[in-house]
Amino acid sequence: MDFDFSDEQHELRHQVRKLLARWCPASAPREILEGTESYDRNLWRAVAEMGLTAIAIPENYGGLGLAGLELCVVAEELGRALAPIPFSSSVYLATEFLLAAGSPEQKKGLLPRLASGEAIGCLALSERSGVRRPAEQVTAKVSKGRLSGVKTPVADGDVATFAVVAARTDSDDAPGLFLVDLSDPGVQRETVRTIDPTRSHARITFRDARAEPMAPPGPASGIIDAVRDRASILIAFEQLGGAERALEMARDYALERIAFGRQIGSFQSIKHMLANMYVATTLARSNCYFGAWALSSAAAELPQAAAAAHLSATEAFQLCSKNSIQIHGGAGFTWKSDCGLFYRRANLLALSLGGPRHWQRRLVDSLRSAAA
Repeated sequence: MDFDFSDEQHELRHQVRKLLARWCPASAPREILEGTESYDRNLWRAVAEMGLTAIAIPENYGGLGLAGLELCVVAEELGRALAPIPFSSSVYLATEFLLAAGSPEQKKGLLPRLASGEAIGCLALSERSGVRRPAEQVTAKVSKGRLSGVKTPVADGDVATFAVVAARTDSDDAPGLFLVDLSDPGVQRETVRTIDPTRSHARITFRDARAEPMAPPGPASGIIDAVRDRASILIAFEQLGGAERALEMARDYALERIAFGRQIGSFQSIKHMLANMYVATTLARSNCYFGAWALSSAAAELPQAAAAAHLSATEAFQLCSKNSIQIHGGAGFTWKSDCGLFYRRANLLALSLGGPRHWQRRLVDSLRSAAA
């Protein structure tokens, strides 16, 4: 059985890497980190023109109608480059929620704009920082088509065109999903600080903002879990790409740096760190490939595969980015070193979509269900 990507998917990887080499050099995330822009607009335009924002959107809505495997390839390359663009919010989440729960009118109005990159979507579930509360504790409320409440932190919420929001209604006990145009006068947005400012986050306050219910109406916990499972596999590929790039940087430096008349890579302690990084990325790749298979085949094992991919890729990216700083020594701790950029992104992605504790519970629950 061949688990590798096809020749066409390898060629897609090659083309995406070429595009990122031109539009997203190592200086690109640093410019966002130190500047006032929330994302790299030129890179976003180039990514959209190449059709990457349209990959998972059906052709009748202006997309390419490709499968999830192509998105996995793109996600890994974006992770290697630490691309400072709202790709995950708009493509992995907003687009997927529209495909899963949007009405025909909502799909017709928004999917072509998402495909072209004209519109940017985001997901507003959380209502406080730290450990994400379950959907049952959502307090945002919709009454007579108007939404009130606060969502924070919302990834890319300060730059998005619209948001998919979880909120309650007067008639439903469980939260449902609503579309909100973020240019509505009842929406107030405020950028919040995170460990990685190259991926902006916002606090969004809704005061009687117009909200459209998504279809099917009513409780949406099943849709939320399903879309987050799919998105977690794509985030895991971003983490895998970042982990492997951090490993490469550490390996190259260990071969280049001379101390006491020897390459530092010849010292046992450095060898052990590099070996541990290699093992972690190899395990993460195996779990990511399992996730890619489950994603592309809509397998029953998708929840288990999503949790395993997310947890192993989180461990690999955090370990590799931390060890890369250690191997670079004093230079790795300086502001000029790129090692810190990978460490910031690793810790941000570790908390995305619920954090490790959520995915540990998800993995245990899915294994118990499979064994029952």
